[in-house]
Parts: sequence; C-alpha cells; structure tokens
Amino acid sequence: MPVALLALALTAFAIGTTEFAAMGLLPQIADSLHVSIPQAGWLISAYAIGVVLGAPLLTAAATRLPRKTTLVALAGLFTVGNLLCALAPNFWSLAAARLVTGLPHGAFFGAGAVAAAELAAPHLRARALSVMFAGLTVANIVGVPAATLLGQDLGWRVTMLVVVAIGGLGTLAIARLVPHLPKPEQASLRRELGTFRSGQLWLALTTVILGCGGFFACYSYIAPLLTHVSGFAPGSVTLVLALFGVGMTLGNALGGWAADRALRPAVCGSFLLLGLTLAAFAFTARAEWSAALTVVLVGCFGFAAVPALQTLVMRKAHSAPTLASATVQGAFNLANAQGAYFGGLALAAGLGWTSPLLVGAALAGLGLVISGTAWAVDRDERPSRTVSSSGAAGAVAAAADQDAGIGR
Repeated sequence: MPVALLALALTAFAIGTTEFAAMGLLPQIADSLHVSIPQAGWLISAYAIGVVLGAPLLTAAATRLPRKTTLVALAGLFTVGNLLCALAPNFWSLAAARLVTGLPHGAFFGAGAVAAAELAAPHLRARALSVMFAGLTVANIVGVPAATLLGQDLGWRVTMLVVVAIGGLGTLAIARLVPHLPKPEQASLRRELGTFRSGQLWLALTTVILGCGGFFACYSYIAPLLTHVSGFAPGSVTLVLALFGVGMTLGNALGGWAADRALRPAVCGSFLLLGLTLAAFAFTARAEWSAALTVVLVGCFGFAAVPALQTLVMRKAHSAPTLASATVQGAFNLANAQGAYFGGLALAAGLGWTSPLLVGAALAGLGLVISGTAWAVDRDERPSRTVSSSGAAGAVAAAADQDAGIGR
C-alpha cells in the first residue's frame, strides 16, 4: 500500500479523536464554562451539524481543485477549527468553533476516499479505504481514551491543543507524501449533482442511515448498559469502550478485505452479523466477560460495512464520485442521530437498558433488507444495462459494475 495512505490515516486519527473525545469531557467543559452538562452536549450536536452542512458545501466549492490541494485545505481548516476551540473564551464561541471544526469532516473523508482509491490498484481499492479509515478506528482505541484522561488531568483545552498538533502533522504529511492528484476531467458541480439521479446511490445512502443506525443505537447507551446490566464499575467503562475501538479496527480491515473480494455480499453479510450480534447482546450483557466479548463483535461487524458501503457509493457514482462519497459521511451522522433517537424512545418507554440493543438489531435488519433488495435489483438490471451501453461509455459502466462486485 502507498505510504501516502498513512498521511490520510493520521488526519483521520485526529478527526476521530476530536469528534468522540468531547463526549468524555462534557463534565469538564460544562464546569469550566459554567453551563449544564445537557447544554454542553450541544457541542456534540454542533459538530454533527457542521459535518452534515460541510460535506456537500465544501465538496461543491472544491469541485475544480486538484484532490491534493483540497485535502491539504480541508485538513488545515480542521486544525484551525480545533485551535479556535482551544482558545474559545465562552460556551457560544466554543459551539461556533465546534461547528467550524465539523465542516471539513465529511468533505475530507469524501475526497480522501476518492484519493485513496486512486492511489491503489483496482483490486485493492476497498482495502486502501480501510487503511485511511483505520485512523478513525484507532482513535477509538488510543486517541479518545488518552484525550479523555489528559483532559481530566490537565483540562479540556490541553486536549484540543494536542489535537491541533496532530492535525498539523497530518496536514504536513499530506502535503509532503500525497502525490499530485489532478482534478478530474470535466469536473463540475452539475456533473457531481447528476450522480444523485441514480436510484442505486439513494438505496446505498438509505442503507447507511438505517442499517448503520443499529450500531449507534447500541453505542449511544453502552455506558449505562455496562454499569446497570453487566455490573462493570464506572471506572472500568472507559477500558471496555476501548474494546469497541479494537472491534472497529478489526472490522475495518476485515470489511475492506471482504469488499475487494465480493462487495455486495460483504455489505449484506455485515448487516446480518451485526443484527444477530445485537440481538444476542441483550442476553450476553448480563455477565462481564460475555458483555466484553460481545462489545468487540458489535464494533467489528458494525464497522465492517463502512469500507464496503463507501466503495459501493463511489462505484455507483463512478463518473463523479467526490460529492457522493462526502455525502456518505453526512449519512453516517444521520445514522448516529436516528439510532440514538429510537434507542432513547425505547428507554423512555420503560423497556429497560437492553432495549436499545433490540432496536439496533431491527435497524440492522432494515439495512440488510434494503441492501439485499438493491443487490437483487442491480443484478436484474445489469444485462439490459450492458446491452444498451456502447463504445467507451459502455466499457466504463461495465468496468464499474465489475469493480463493484455486482453479481458476485
């Protein structure tokens, strides 16, 4: 794999750390800025809003720029956003800075995913994506726990400054290691928007929002589940949460490998295994050892779908994949929001701490149904589409379908 992928992974590590570390530092932030913890929770929402808004807007603005220039600019904006967070004098300025920090998130992963695919051989593209996303998963093993402990001991502003340093290193690494990647031929916003006429692309995005919501329905309420049902001491929860990161890292690598071999089965298999594991978690959560093991499996199967779905979206938007790829990050944030929402409804209804797990299993099941339907429809349409194609356009479409693993 090209060493340039490590530069992308380093920046992804910084992004993952700053996104999730805020959750563990809410008490410190609330105390420092004299607000309640629920109000401090708006900082998480501000970041998510930034991701959803920034993914299409910044990607559209950078349509005509070379990919390397785009990546350096987005990584630099992320670094500046974290610096503004560290220097924020009050809550509202911090909230604004968090929104700014979230703006480049989706656009970076969108452009980075396309760049990673361009840097790798055609049969290794999904694995190249998994290398970049490994930075995000490793952040949950090392970055988030370390940032939380550092913030608790030295203050949350110190954590932000450390992320600034990592983001700065990532920006320099991209500038130094990523080769020149020219802008796509005939690049235009109209061409990028035109890819959204694809029904298969919308099915893929719907799969992300619903199916991946199953993972977040579990993850959002994992801490009280571990303490109230599994019997873990509050001080042990951070270590158990690190197991999620271990599982996510394993799933990321496994999902990239499986997607390169057979993309559609990799997507469907991930949601099938995630749904079964979440349903089993409702029973295994009652003992510490089985809960810890299941946490690893949930992280693994939940994140195995990520490189596969990202690759699928890029293949379905192969003529102009950057905006579609960035939109996937907004879809993941919507999955986060709706998974947490429906899991919260189950808790509010008095169904118990394990109820979000069953909600998550149901959402993963929906993801399986949608992805399976999309696969079946695609296989039915492929012969007619291939027959109607001609010349270079037909060759491009056929190659894209073959790369996507359709029919495998």
